[in-house]
Amino acid sequence: MSDKQYDSVLVGYCEDPRYYEEKLSSWSVKFKKSELQEMIDKYSTSLNDQGQGGNVYVKLFFSKNGKACCSVYDPNSAAAQEKRAAKASQQEATSDLPF
Repeated sequence: MSDKQYDSVLVGYCEDPRYYEEKLSSWSVKFKKSELQEMIDKYSTSLNDQGQGGNVYVKLFFSKNGKACCSVYDPNSAAAQEKRAAKASQQEATSDLPF
């Protein structure tokens, strides 16, 4: 098994992609009201003092076997927390530069 940690959760498969003149044109994903509410409750980013945030990031992509998939970013996942900590430590290291 792989030890790779992901910062997103697979939501499901999308509708088949549409092609126009043999090029990928678009594809769509459908969410039920209850699924949207669950994504808002579980996966929305936190709000800051200025009221910014509260976003839900959805990514459409192709799986290794060529199926169209959809995932949602989980800001509470271990991988996302590690990335934020690494970014914060990198910013601290470069913040004391005089220029």
